[in-house]
Amino acid sequence: EVQVDELQRLLAGMEKEHGSLLLKMKEGEAELARLRSVEGDKLAEQDRSAKLEKEVAMLREKIHHLDDMLKSQQRKVRQMIEQLQNSKTVIQDKDAAIQELKERVAYLEAENLEMHDRIEHLIEKQVSRSGHSSRARSKSEYVSRYVESSVTGPKPLPLIRVVET
Repeated sequence: EVQVDELQRLLAGMEKEHGSLLLKMKEGEAELARLRSVEGDKLAEQDRSAKLEKEVAMLREKIHHLDDMLKSQQRKVRQMIEQLQNSKTVIQDKDAAIQELKERVAYLEAENLEMHDRIEHLIEKQVSRSGHSSRARSKSEYVSRYVESSVTGPKPLPLIRVVET
């Protein structure tokens, strides 16, 4: 009986130890699962981090490419502006030359008209010889009359006065 009691006590101790070992084993498995989960999370974070790094590198490359394109477009725009300014300068110079030529033409036309009037006057003097002298017009009258009547443009030409000597 003593041996049976002792065996039962030993058996109860073994059952107790078995229960505690089972509990420890479950705790160990839970800790292992948690560690695996943490490690899995770390791997997932590393994968996500690697993907984000690749995406950042790709975005940097796109930004660099867009910067290059922007600089190229800015250069083109600057060149176009410079060409436009050069063209405006050339046009202004040509407009000034045209204006000067119009003024010269007006002056020469007026001189031409004056010469025709003088010739007509001389012819009339020779023909009439009666002493009726018609007044000769001055160059300034011809120039102003010609400028007012024949040259039309966006801005009026200045009155040109020529003094005879």
